[in-house]
Amino acid sequence: MLVVAAVVASLALGSRSLPLDQVVGALAAGPAPAAAPGAPESAVIVWQLRVPRTLLGLLAGAALGVAGGLMQGHTRNPLADPGLLGVTQGAALAVVLAATAIGADGVLPPQVTVGAALLGAAVGALVVVGIALGGARSRGLTDPLTLVLAGAAVTALLGSLSQAVVLADATALQAYRYWAVGALTGPPGVVALAAPVAAVGLVLGLAGARALDLLALGDDVARGAGLRVGPARVLGVAGIVALVGAATAACGPVAFVGLVVPHVARALVGPVHRWLLPVAGLVGAALVLVADVLGRLVAGAGEVPVGVVLAVLGGPAFVVLVRRLRLVTL
Repeated sequence: MLVVAAVVASLALGSRSLPLDQVVGALAAGPAPAAAPGAPESAVIVWQLRVPRTLLGLLAGAALGVAGGLMQGHTRNPLADPGLLGVTQGAALAVVLAATAIGADGVLPPQVTVGAALLGAAVGALVVVGIALGGARSRGLTDPLTLVLAGAAVTALLGSLSQAVVLADATALQAYRYWAVGALTGPPGVVALAAPVAAVGLVLGLAGARALDLLALGDDVARGAGLRVGPARVLGVAGIVALVGAATAACGPVAFVGLVVPHVARALVGPVHRWLLPVAGLVGAALVLVADVLGRLVAGAGEVPVGVVLAVLGGPAFVVLVRRLRLVTL
């Protein structure tokens, strides 16, 4: 119900708010009248502006919410988040580098954007995991301190590299202006390519839900129950990379969704991942859409990007969750 309400608000509200009957009429008429000459203003606004960004908000929110649940489950670390563990910054840096290499005025073909984001997300994840597993006294992916420190270091490094590229190249600056804040205004071609990738990530994530329930009991117990821990973690990492890469390719780095949303879902339905992951996707989609609507309303005729709104709301919201629900363990 919350997702449906967020979708309605996303279609109706903005710098030019529309009555609900006009929104329903435009949707019922279909996209063809909106593309015809002399089309009603409400139809143009709904189909050419708000339907694409609403679909993008649903895609990015669901992908980041599920990715956060997967990452926290596989690491057994309540602070795990794609933005904290190098995955998001890796995807963003790869897109900026691609814009520097082959972009024209910071504009990349959709295929290059999606491919670069996926490659960067994979490299960022592998570097963090490699550091976490490589320490002499490391307990691997289940060591929260090692993983968080490795993720913070890699995220800072990748962010610094992005800044260095931007300062040295004006073309990269044009791309980075979009990627740095996160916005639901990605090109339609990017969204069309990112959606199947996100769908693959969702399938991989949901397929590993039972494995996550066993891994929560510890690797030894999971092995005793017949789980092949290595392939289960590879499946989870592949799902995280696909989800985060697709979301970042479509709308740029969006912070706090993957960190806060799994805790909300866990408070609603408990720790069983076959329920937690779908609910995290729904909560993430609703959160991103609501933040996008707020960004349209607070700036009057202008607009605040959804990444900025989530950054402002995400920190205090997570502090409130920790204090009220005492979320210190999974």
